[in-house]
Amino acid sequence: MTKNYKDIKLNNLPDRELEIIGTITAEKMSLMREKALKKFKDSLELPGFRKGNAPDSLVAQKIGEGALLEEAAEIALSEEYPNVLEEHKIDAIGRPEIQITKIGVGADMEFKVKTALMPDVKLSDYKKVAVSLKRRESNEEKAGALTVGEAEVEDVILNIRQSIAHEKVHNEHLNSSPEQSEGNKDKAKAKTAHKHREITDADLPEVNDEFAKMIGGFKDVEDMKVKVRENVAAEKALKEKDKKRTKLLESIMDASTIDLPKIIIDGEMEKMLAQFKDDIAKGGVSYEDYLKHIKKTEMEVKAEWKETATKRAKSQVILNTIAKEEGITPKEEDVKKEMENILANYKDADRFRVRMYVETFMTNELVFQFLEKQ
Repeated sequence: MTKNYKDIKLNNLPDRELEIIGTITAEKMSLMREKALKKFKDSLELPGFRKGNAPDSLVAQKIGEGALLEEAAEIALSEEYPNVLEEHKIDAIGRPEIQITKIGVGADMEFKVKTALMPDVKLSDYKKVAVSLKRRESNEEKAGALTVGEAEVEDVILNIRQSIAHEKVHNEHLNSSPEQSEGNKDKAKAKTAHKHREITDADLPEVNDEFAKMIGGFKDVEDMKVKVRENVAAEKALKEKDKKRTKLLESIMDASTIDLPKIIIDGEMEKMLAQFKDDIAKGGVSYEDYLKHIKKTEMEVKAEWKETATKRAKSQVILNTIAKEEGITPKEEDVKKEMENILANYKDADRFRVRMYVETFMTNELVFQFLEKQ
């Protein structure tokens, strides 16, 4: 296989960090520029041309050479960084810090990456732990099989009815509001969002075949109940699977010794914080307002998460170590396929980080499958 990088230098840093300095060849960058151009071309609409049919020169002019080179750099690193790690037997973990130090049209690209290294780990006999836990869980399952009761099905249907009734009463109130002029609709919606009359049983839609067809295109009430039961069973099975996997990891963790560098815990904390901010934003509240409401600083919130972040980081280290010892890696074509699926929906996502996420997710799943087969 042709190497598309050169001049790799490794500098050991304190706290099990490593700096990787290197160069991606001009030939590789030229190919990646073409790939970047095609990506932009497929999504760009220019006057007089159908999407994907504009001349390359016009697309490049519209996008700008800087943006093209930046995208080419992302693609190049996402493809070559794993090869650098493999060749130099670098056990990297977590999110690397990437810096492009030199880039230009028709030239080599120089980069600098800082990454954390796998900590010192002394794993327990994870195969033995998996077998022991599996035997114990098998006995517990015999004692209480996973079932879906009639009451659970009725609860799901009742929740759907209440949601429909709430929407109906909510709209009634909005439509009767004196503020419902064309110019004040948005203000009225915000102001009167949940100031409506109490919902009664009379507001709940009747459970009949028409109701079943309306909420999900079911044939009739019986068909609806069958599908609801299947969905509840699937959700229960998924929760049970996650519960078993968490228990398995904790059992391996309790019997293992892991010297975890602070940078890995901090990295996990940053991931948790990013997810937390995203969840708050979806609720229509700013992160700053939320902190004011709970009367805490970001530092105090992070301090509360430290134990959880440490456990999550240790779990990932365990999965990475087992993957290495057992030679477990996802297929490259599967990684690339999933990457493209994600990038199709999140066009602004960092390609490099998407690859790291996909590789980690797929490797974790393969490790769990390996342990569950013991």
